[in-house]
Amino acid sequence: MTSELDDLYQEVILDHNKRPRNRKKLENADRQAEGYNPLCGDHVNVFLKIEGDRVREVTFEGSGCAISTASASLMTEAVRGKTLSEAKELFGRFHGLITGEPGETSDGPGLGKLEVFSGVCKYPARVKCATLAWHTVKAALDDEGEVISTE
Repeated sequence: MTSELDDLYQEVILDHNKRPRNRKKLENADRQAEGYNPLCGDHVNVFLKIEGDRVREVTFEGSGCAISTASASLMTEAVRGKTLSEAKELFGRFHGLITGEPGETSDGPGLGKLEVFSGVCKYPARVKCATLAWHTVKAALDDEGEVISTE
């Protein structure tokens, strides 16, 4: 990671940790899911309002480290307005970026601010922090009823 990207990473993570976007319970959510990392204690609930095939609203509640909180905040901004299939594809691209193992859908543009997480793959213990909210939103998109764990 370049020094410029390191600086941007720090700035974006700190901003979204201190002032998380969309951090509230969404009343009358159509779907929701709970995620938990038992090793570090990060915990997140994701709430979705679906209209037709589109995510109209996405919020989260929970507690966790700066990376976990910032990732959840950025995830809500990235997923809002997407179709269900676009949101799932975005999950795949983000997961490929974070794990350093690009899959079929991890190529191409479209990650925007999320690219600041590209260096997380160098720190395996932090990958779970960055992906917890994403695994949880995918469970909500898939309308699964179980608690998602990073373990």
